[in-house]
Amino acid sequence: MQLVSTDTDVNQSPTTILAEFATGLRYEHIDAASLNTARRHSMDTLGAIFAGAGQHATVCAAKALDSLGMTGDVPVPGLAQRYDPMSAAYITGTAAHGLELDDGYRAGSVHPGCVVLPALFSCAHSGGFSGKQWITAVVVGYEIVCRLAAAMHPQARYKGFHNTPVMGVMGAAAAVGSLRGFDEKQMADALGLAASSASGIFAFLRGGGEVKRTHPGQAAREGIQSAFNAEQGMVGPTDVLEIEEGYFDTFAGDVDLVTVIEGLENDVQNSKLVMAGCYIKPYAACRHLHPGIDAILDIKQAERIKPEDVERVDIGTYKIAVGHANPSYGDMLSAQMSYQFCIATALERDGVDLEHFDDNSRAEGGVIRHVPKISASVDDYCQENYPRLRAAKVTVHMADGSSYERLVEDPYGSAGNPVEDAALSNKFQGLARPVVGEARATEIERLIQAVEKIDDMVELTTMLGG
Repeated sequence: MQLVSTDTDVNQSPTTILAEFATGLRYEHIDAASLNTARRHSMDTLGAIFAGAGQHATVCAAKALDSLGMTGDVPVPGLAQRYDPMSAAYITGTAAHGLELDDGYRAGSVHPGCVVLPALFSCAHSGGFSGKQWITAVVVGYEIVCRLAAAMHPQARYKGFHNTPVMGVMGAAAAVGSLRGFDEKQMADALGLAASSASGIFAFLRGGGEVKRTHPGQAAREGIQSAFNAEQGMVGPTDVLEIEEGYFDTFAGDVDLVTVIEGLENDVQNSKLVMAGCYIKPYAACRHLHPGIDAILDIKQAERIKPEDVERVDIGTYKIAVGHANPSYGDMLSAQMSYQFCIATALERDGVDLEHFDDNSRAEGGVIRHVPKISASVDDYCQENYPRLRAAKVTVHMADGSSYERLVEDPYGSAGNPVEDAALSNKFQGLARPVVGEARATEIERLIQAVEKIDDMVELTTMLGG
């Protein structure tokens, strides 16, 4: 393993630095941009959870736990049944990631919200935690996930690991520890224990199935277990991130330590946070496909092309995105992961929305006629600039010999090209209202937008279940 550093002081253990940050951060230390991100992404993730509560993988997970007799008093958003905190977090995390609607962090190719928030919603229901404590824990969890993922990506991905559960379990453990007021020793032990629960592989991309949906639930559940084990005195490996055969060594090899600790290593009160760089998804598809979708939608609108006149679409992008150039769309997940199907959908339907992936939509001839026209290959510029940029060059060739080209470097929904507040509210309401009704969806949104004013988070968590 090679630990890459620059002039940043790395004499102190990165594990220690993260543990000190996670235990020392207070609401008053957090900058306005990060607080705004925490509120927006909490609402966005909760909308994804409500929508995902009824999807097949979530139902299977809940039934499995029912058959094991797992019960409790913790609500699961969108479900009538209540569970113990760990089971509730597992189901909630599965729902959050179940429909490809959840947020992410480009530099780490990771989805922090679908792990951190299920863990915190579950653990806050025991009572006694204010909204300020809770939102501080959200920031801690996001920060840990994003920094670890950015430092380890794309090396971990090239090894076949799914960043979201691998880094997510660390963020979930840290977030729960923050909520429960851990000291530095407890936090370091929680991270040390959580590292052994980090897992998740990309086999689903080749073999299909639904296991990807469960990865965040698994990480949320194991993060809670690790945190509570540490609280009870269980000891984790010392300096688990950087030791030989430790976390970095196992999952990535070469790691940029500056990315892990920069801005955290000197003063918690003046920490420079990165979570404000997270994105919100405007399309119900893998984020790697979004720059291509943006390009197609822009070409179609600006040039007023007709889908039936398109001869072929060439996409140049980075290697990981090209890995999604799979024309298979036999099930919902495969279609949401398929560059061809999603571009064909954008071309034909002027959008890539949740309803475009059901059985009838995947069989619709107007869409699937375009699938053979679409190809993706590695573009040198896009590859050289990934993961700094998530870029795609798209060329649409028309039957009359004309062509139109777009380069998208910063897809819609990013921090630099954000979803507006009104659009975010519409997304949340569109996902939540069918599940909980208009009145409750509106009240939940109000509470999240002013979460710092909540005296006890039970006021919110009790509204989430059936």
